Amino acid sequence: MTTVLERQALATRSPFHPGDEAAYRGWRDRKLSQRPRSAADLIVDVADPRALTAGELAALQDRCARFNMAVYRSAQQAADPALPRRLGQQLGLHRLDANWLADDDGISRIAVGGGSDGAEGGGLIPYTDRAIRWHTDGYYQPSARRIRAMILHCVQPAAAGGDNALIDHELAYIALRDASPRWVQSLMAPDAMTIPAREGAGGVVRPAQTGPVFSVDPVDGSLHMRYTARTRSIEWKDDPATRKAVAWLAQWMDGDAGLSLRLGPGMGIVANNVLHARSAFSDDPAAPRLLYRARYLDRVDAAAGLAGEATWRDG
Repeated sequence: MTTVLERQALATRSPFHPGDEAAYRGWRDRKLSQRPRSAADLIVDVADPRALTAGELAALQDRCARFNMAVYRSAQQAADPALPRRLGQQLGLHRLDANWLADDDGISRIAVGGGSDGAEGGGLIPYTDRAIRWHTDGYYQPSARRIRAMILHCVQPAAAGGDNALIDHELAYIALRDASPRWVQSLMAPDAMTIPAREGAGGVVRPAQTGPVFSVDPVDGSLHMRYTARTRSIEWKDDPATRKAVAWLAQWMDGDAGLSLRLGPGMGIVANNVLHARSAFSDDPAAPRLLYRARYLDRVDAAAGLAGEATWRDG
């Protein structure tokens, strides 16, 4: 008996269907032939992320289409929290997913010790100077609030450290499937990974969330990954295939699979929620590290063109 996920994937001849080897092989060969060799392959120089030229927009869209991510580099170093939102709209990203540490505009200010307007970060690791292991954003959220894209804009880097590492989640899928198709199937199971409920002073702040690691979007057929390498506050399905898949994937990611870069002022990452990590860092008290983060329920639209720019200009 096939699952709902498998029926949806099969209906569209998906390379992500475990049984569609022909579709997978063709897609795999194309994907690997154009994989980025270094972080330099991701970089697009732009004059102003808030008002992209047609060429700049096309270059960002192209990299997101091929690599699921792009890095922009600009001379715009002013602390403008509207920048990620305006950039996102040009790329077809409109449905911002706000969280309790974001401002009313849905933008999170990532700095040590707090979230929006200095609000306490509740000890959450993004608001510390500690390293963050491999993860995708929103892995603890329900499927109705699936984070499909993100923008991370650097206003001020740390005095030392704070480097980012990136892995296209489609390459992680290829690596795992090539190692064992059975492992991929185990991580596509609807009960593969559970994030336990988070308790607060007033009771349950966030209910437990159970779901797959890899899933196929029923609308556009894209591959989504929901993952964290953390070892606490996570429950993996207790079966041999899942345990082996999780261990293998963690080892592969900690090898040389990632692309590393250090964001400077005016630089940022646009991505279809790829795997990412951050090294530990130390701050200059006079110029503490500050990044703006926007998370979306949309994917980067490769056909958005300049219509997105018109949307925010007219709005």
